[in-house]
Amino acid sequence: MSTQPDLLYSEEEEALRSAVRDLLADHCDAPGVIARVESGAPHDLAAWKALADGMGLAGLLVPEDKGGQGATHREVAVVLEELGRAVAPVPYLTSAVVATEALLASDADDLLAELASGRRIGALAVSLSVAAGGPYKVVRHENGVLHGELTGVADAAVADVLLVPADDGGLYAVEADAATVVAQPSLDLTRPLATVRLDGAPGRLLGDAEPAVRRALRTAAGLLASEQLGLADWTLTETVRYLKERKQFNRPVGGFQALKHRLAQLWLEVASLRAAARNAADALTTGEDVDLAVAVAQAYAAPVAVHAAEEALQLHAGIGMTWEHPVHLYLKRAKADSIAYGTAGAHRAAVAELVDLQAP
Repeated sequence: MSTQPDLLYSEEEEALRSAVRDLLADHCDAPGVIARVESGAPHDLAAWKALADGMGLAGLLVPEDKGGQGATHREVAVVLEELGRAVAPVPYLTSAVVATEALLASDADDLLAELASGRRIGALAVSLSVAAGGPYKVVRHENGVLHGELTGVADAAVADVLLVPADDGGLYAVEADAATVVAQPSLDLTRPLATVRLDGAPGRLLGDAEPAVRRALRTAAGLLASEQLGLADWTLTETVRYLKERKQFNRPVGGFQALKHRLAQLWLEVASLRAAARNAADALTTGEDVDLAVAVAQAYAAPVAVHAAEEALQLHAGIGMTWEHPVHLYLKRAKADSIAYGTAGAHRAAVAELVDLQAP
């Protein structure tokens, strides 16, 4: 029997939000993130250690009997909202969500415990743009070793272990030092992409690739909406704050009716995104109507996040065009997220198929 989704935040979830926000305020302030992405090491491993080891957040999705916290996707969604608000350059989505979900569908409790503890970082070697159920590139398994090249792998540069799908249908764990990882030009420098090359790399068979990859990418798409919500919420809040302070003709710019209307429309979009993102997180937790909830969330989330970042950039006027202001980080993350784990168009097509509303 279907139950009503719970879209509200519990007291525990709000407490978790507060703790994560405080930690990110100390580790991922805007000037620090900008300076880091301009360096050769964009990932903030100190912030990752504080999140994963200090707070135990890397193991939220892992059952307690397997070394994790035994929490749900709802708590992970709250963490991702705050990471989106800070555009934090940490491999949380790729390791604590995507790689972890793939391992949960496989036989690898030892690796799962290592990822849950934060001692190691994992990355699923599938392009960031691949949607759940979509085709993905595999490597060749021959004579017990792996050969091939995989592109567009997010956060592969800091991964300790790579989860690699092969042409024999298996998912293999490959130590990162057995592969060659080459950085690719990335629009979003806070989540850099890389090419993974394997030339006779040994791999440990974990199980079947298809169900593991599908599960991981579906969860990633559903929870990515929460990251996009955090991003959109920050850009709206920051733009409202700025327009209240900025004066023109001796009155706050935010007092002009045309800008009020734009901000009101944006507020409605962000509020609707919150409902869609919470519904996806709740569906992943309960297991009810998961495919539809995820597809709806991603069909809506990407356009709203991009619109919010674009409005923030324009309404900040000249200062928004400077490299010193962080709004460009949010726009780049929103644009990159808009093609991550399937485009909005692909998810709209999935919604149409799921509810049997085919195009004429």
